[in-house]
Amino acid sequence: MDGTVTVLVGTTKGAFLIDGGAERSEWRVRGPFCDGWGINHVVGDPASGEIWAGGGGEWTGAGIWHSPDGGESWQVTRLTRGTTDDWAEKDPEFAAMIGYELVELPFGSDFQQIWSVGVGAGVLYAGTKPANLLRSVDGGQSWTLVEGLSTHPSSDSWTPGAAGLVLHTILTDPERPSHLWCGISAAGVFASEDGGITWERRNRLSNAEGCAHHDHPAAPRDGETGHCVHNMVRAPGGGELIYQQNHHGVWKSRDGGRSWEEINAGLPSTFGFPIHVHPRDPEVIWTLPLNGDSAGRFPPEAAAAVWRSRDGGESWQDCRAGLPQEGCFFTVLRQAMAGDRRDPAGVYFGTNSGSVFASFDEGDAWQEIARHLPTILSVEVMDRG
Repeated sequence: MDGTVTVLVGTTKGAFLIDGGAERSEWRVRGPFCDGWGINHVVGDPASGEIWAGGGGEWTGAGIWHSPDGGESWQVTRLTRGTTDDWAEKDPEFAAMIGYELVELPFGSDFQQIWSVGVGAGVLYAGTKPANLLRSVDGGQSWTLVEGLSTHPSSDSWTPGAAGLVLHTILTDPERPSHLWCGISAAGVFASEDGGITWERRNRLSNAEGCAHHDHPAAPRDGETGHCVHNMVRAPGGGELIYQQNHHGVWKSRDGGRSWEEINAGLPSTFGFPIHVHPRDPEVIWTLPLNGDSAGRFPPEAAAAVWRSRDGGESWQDCRAGLPQEGCFFTVLRQAMAGDRRDPAGVYFGTNSGSVFASFDEGDAWQEIARHLPTILSVEVMDRG
């Protein structure tokens, strides 16, 4: 590996790569890639430098773009039909203008977008809208449906969140490749311990009596956390510790999602989208609270802060240095916070106003490393150090 750090950014107008070199400085933006598709999630393999970007929409259909060489070249594997196909098949002149070639797409019109991509041990996973899970064992050239999740007994009761019924989070365990976790809005957390053949729904509260309840349909109720999970991360160390930010708070599970405890005390709001965990310390987490789901979805008092806990959510500290403290109305979406593996660890987030902020001291101070990008949908880091 070459020691570089590259921030992988998915936006409404393609994928962008932000290179900071081995010193995490002199950041340079490359892109847009992926022919201007809406790209919901971009992930990379540090060992090989390969990158995968999932996205699409009504016009293009769903697909996954692949770069084998760190972003120098890209090729798309289209998975479903879009309006382009309908128009081209009916209008030969339009088909000739765009260079359309009729191809059989493996999933017809089954879903509209790829929302998430996960890298496992020799397996790629992709989450879709509406919510399904796909897997590939050939680097993304071909994909199959993980039927055990799509046919889960609860599937007929899954209801969409504001962005639709999306499978947005995929967690894998490098030491136990058969173990998987998925987050679906608004159906909750699902886990498999047999490679996706069977799935268990995991939303149970560890202490139902001790958790605040609300009238909002996404809030905790009936002994469960609330099914509108926004993002989820698995702590390092090979254990069962998982954190999630959902529509009504930050939650912690010590048993792989079988039960959840609320860790909101000290935060200014229970509403937010992203959460991130330290690459080596399972007790250090970051989140970015917003002022509420129906109050504008911007930082409380229009002053940006990343909130950090060093004790697994028992206490929280607001990290503001370098972030805008007046007139700040941006939103940070569910997949738009990530980190590198350096010491001290870097933390990065992107905004819907097109900025990427980074901290190279684990949140104490922040700087803007890119601005004026399209609306940022996701941020990941490919750390080749």
